[in-house]
Amino acid sequence: MNRKSVLIIIYLFIQGIIHNLGHPVTPSLVNALEIKDYMFGLFFAAMSFGLMVGAPIWGILSDRGKRTLWITLGLTFYTVGQLGFGYIGNPYLMIAFRLFAGFGVVSAITIYTAMIVEQTPVNERAKILALLAASSTLGASLGYYIGGFLATNPWAISFFGTDNLSVVFLIQSLLNVTYTLFIIFTLKDNDVKLYEQRKVSMIQGLKSIGKIDVRLLLFLISVTLINMASTNLSKYIDVYFFDLGYTAEDLGTYVMLTGFVSLFASIFLVRLANRMKKQLLLIQVMQILSALIVFYVFRSYQFMTMMYSFYLIYVVFKTLYVPLEQSYIAKEAKQGQYGSIMGLRQSFVSLGMVLGPVLGGFLYDRSPLLHFDFNGALFLVAVLILGLVKILEKRVKPEDKIETIMNT
Repeated sequence: MNRKSVLIIIYLFIQGIIHNLGHPVTPSLVNALEIKDYMFGLFFAAMSFGLMVGAPIWGILSDRGKRTLWITLGLTFYTVGQLGFGYIGNPYLMIAFRLFAGFGVVSAITIYTAMIVEQTPVNERAKILALLAASSTLGASLGYYIGGFLATNPWAISFFGTDNLSVVFLIQSLLNVTYTLFIIFTLKDNDVKLYEQRKVSMIQGLKSIGKIDVRLLLFLISVTLINMASTNLSKYIDVYFFDLGYTAEDLGTYVMLTGFVSLFASIFLVRLANRMKKQLLLIQVMQILSALIVFYVFRSYQFMTMMYSFYLIYVVFKTLYVPLEQSYIAKEAKQGQYGSIMGLRQSFVSLGMVLGPVLGGFLYDRSPLLHFDFNGALFLVAVLILGLVKILEKRVKPEDKIETIMNT
């Protein structure tokens, strides 16, 4: 692993901590402002819509160079968006600030992933991408814990004044400014090689996204469905914890544990999964088992016992899935277009993150169990779509496969 890969892993760990400080207090902020519960889903969906729109734009820009500039600009947008969300008070303006924050933050996510894919040999990609995902997840878990601590610990409340929950977002914004400056002084731009093409305009770059293979399109649709389910599970477990009477600190402690579980899976299990030849089949099996776990856990009367046992198996599957799907998508990219293809991927991921909370919010209002069952069903629909991908792959001519490999 080279120095730049190590730096990017460190960046995402720090980013995971900072960008998740506000998550455990957001439901409480919404309640304190007497905003209706369904708006919680809309806030998250607005940010995800910003991610979806921004990802291909930042990806195309990154393929043209000046990556540090685009990362810095995006993180600055995120800082403004989060600060506005925490202090504005008006639910409709809060939606606008969340959208703005989402549009900005996706620059770093997209460009970091493209840089890793670009400079990593094909046989090493899944392992490095797993470490990248694990660093982000572990950072996010610590961020959840720290955010919950800031809002519930008497000393932290007294010292920082976080009985006013908006202060948590102020702390987050100040830390994000520091993080942005750290990137400016430590990240050197890659030389972006333009293979087989000249620099294209933004419009041409967006048009080229539409010319993707049917197999890749179907795979990306499965990515959307899986991310709809995983996002809903992640975000509404937050709400479910509070509805069952648990505190922000309880939630933060649990999420921190999931981060360590993800780190373990990334270090010790991803390399085993990467060695398997039938990786699409492996993804299908993991999604089927994930659905069964969801159907079982949320019907149990021993909720916390299930969360600290069976549900952690789902966390492992989720950790293994991300580098496998990223690696599969990266194989479809041509040299010099890694930013564009990973931006396209992030758009499909973000589409799931938009649709999931919007539908999830209304389903959760009707019945939490209906909400969680819906997510389990999404995993199963994704399995069927992946089955179509496998059928189409068998029909690909050998010479077409060789051409695909030559172009990656």
